[in-house]
Amino acid sequence: MKNIVLIVAIVCTSFELYAQPNRWQQRVKYVMDIDMDVTTNRYSGKQKLEYTNNSPDTLDKLFYHVYWNAFQPNSMMDTRSRELGKTKIGRGQDWDARVRDRILNLKENEIGYQKIKSLKLNGVAQTITEHETILEVKLSKSILPKQKVMLEMEWDAQVPLQVRRSGRDAANGVKFSMSQWYPKLCEYDADGWHPNPYVAREFYGVWGDFDVNITIDKKFVIGGTGYLTNANQIGHGYEAAGVKVVRPAGDKLTWKFTAPNVHDFVWAADAEYKHILRQVKNGPTLHVFYNYQPNNPKNDEAWMKVADAAEIVYPFIAKSFGAYPYKQYSFIQGGDGGMEYPMATLLNGPGLGTVFHEWMHTWYQMLMGTNESLYAWMDEGFTDYATDLVANYYFTEMAKRSGTTREDDDKLPKYHADNYSSYFSLVKSRLEEPMTTHADHFNTNFAYSIASYSKGAVFLSQLGYIAGDTVRDKTLLEYYKQWRFKHPNVNDFMRIAEKVSGLQLDWYKEYWVNSTKTIDYGIDSLWEEGGKSKIRLKRVNEMPMPIDLVLTFKDGTQQMHYVPAYLMFGEKPAENTITRTVYPAWKWTHPTYVIEFDKPLRDLTIVEIDPSQRMADVDRRNNKLELKW
Repeated sequence: MKNIVLIVAIVCTSFELYAQPNRWQQRVKYVMDIDMDVTTNRYSGKQKLEYTNNSPDTLDKLFYHVYWNAFQPNSMMDTRSRELGKTKIGRGQDWDARVRDRILNLKENEIGYQKIKSLKLNGVAQTITEHETILEVKLSKSILPKQKVMLEMEWDAQVPLQVRRSGRDAANGVKFSMSQWYPKLCEYDADGWHPNPYVAREFYGVWGDFDVNITIDKKFVIGGTGYLTNANQIGHGYEAAGVKVVRPAGDKLTWKFTAPNVHDFVWAADAEYKHILRQVKNGPTLHVFYNYQPNNPKNDEAWMKVADAAEIVYPFIAKSFGAYPYKQYSFIQGGDGGMEYPMATLLNGPGLGTVFHEWMHTWYQMLMGTNESLYAWMDEGFTDYATDLVANYYFTEMAKRSGTTREDDDKLPKYHADNYSSYFSLVKSRLEEPMTTHADHFNTNFAYSIASYSKGAVFLSQLGYIAGDTVRDKTLLEYYKQWRFKHPNVNDFMRIAEKVSGLQLDWYKEYWVNSTKTIDYGIDSLWEEGGKSKIRLKRVNEMPMPIDLVLTFKDGTQQMHYVPAYLMFGEKPAENTITRTVYPAWKWTHPTYVIEFDKPLRDLTIVEIDPSQRMADVDRRNNKLELKW
């Protein structure tokens, strides 16, 4: 009987750890037909949207995003940018350098807009109200729980001059970067509607399927989200091997894309795009689109290197973060920096740092669908963390293949030093705000950027310090397995981390995410007493942490003295072969803690708190003591 009970307990524990979350979420299916006029930079659109209300709520209204209305003088995006530009950070202005005051100066034929001509629910015209980048729809008939409805819309749009993410006639020569290009239904979840106006930041969308038909001048080549279903009719490198492409007569072609289980759709078009195709072994087909420059062979080489690098790093990505679940991915030259979308990214240029970063957004946004307005750091920060590892793998692998030593070995820190440094600069500036701040509501772009990118990356690196790197790595894979396609939030990630580590970690979220309290531990004093050598440690700042204290002796031996944080209710596994002594937990109410060892004090040469430097201690000057007896 005892054996049976034990087996049942083990099975239940295993099920609790690996059971898939089952939280309701809405569902969409878009069918869109676009007719683009490349001369006027305008298009007409038709959209059929099948919307399934999987919530327990009756919906009496809907909200859509109409993003391009932001690219008009005195819009919220324009005004916010110019107001932030009045703030000085260091030697510069705090506005986004890509936006600045450019929107204010757009001419009538340069602005962006999406003008809704009609909207019907199950064939019945609806009342709509435009709130700049948000369209409010007061429904003539409520949508009941578990009900499926059909929304039909017609609209006209003008592609704005390239300012931010979307646009036309970019400085690098790309004609159309078509992101945020269609009226997009806002997300409704357990917290209600999320009609976030387009002020600056990222996006939140409903999972679903897209069928997009784009009719455009025959000279143009398109890259984007999804699979091209009429590839043999289009050609331009999409066609199957050996197929003779026969295009329909006329001046335009209709490109037919389908994308399953995504929460957005992007495309870009240019008459000079060159198309590189690459099949990754046990992975996706890679597409690279870039503006061909006939007198610049180095440009070809740089974009070919993008395809090569992506193929090289994919096995590492799949092993470390999970397999890519779609059949293809596209790297597309667009008009603005780098910006991620499902199954594709837009890239201003072929720099590999940006290439790796935007691709890793697939794992930490495109496969998760987290609300980026509330959890920007779970997207940007996790992506930055992963990018460091992917870049490190790539450059190490390239050195190995060439039989050389990496020139930048001493410049690539093991534990994300650049992100730590940025976080420390934010603390020093006194401009830090909690990571729970809505992405559009930070007081400065400076604080938003470092909180979401650097402090978010440090969150994961430091989790390795708290729970162990191998445990953190397993947590990331489990997060991928359980929460892809499901809109996870910070609590969902923390529960995965707790289940994998066996530790209580809610305190880490409360201090690191919900507050701006900082970490500072120091070595207070050393003495001998009762035949023992003793070291008193002190917690200087507010945030409690576990402590790795490494002692080095004259004979070259080392000892690890490990003090768990009280709120962990457990300890991390040993991470190396150094002899480790585990102490009772350090209570967060107590400012000091004493450790002891048996050797004479004068045998000690170095005392160091956290030699791995994974703990984001804001003043490391008191972390290390070198003794010269």
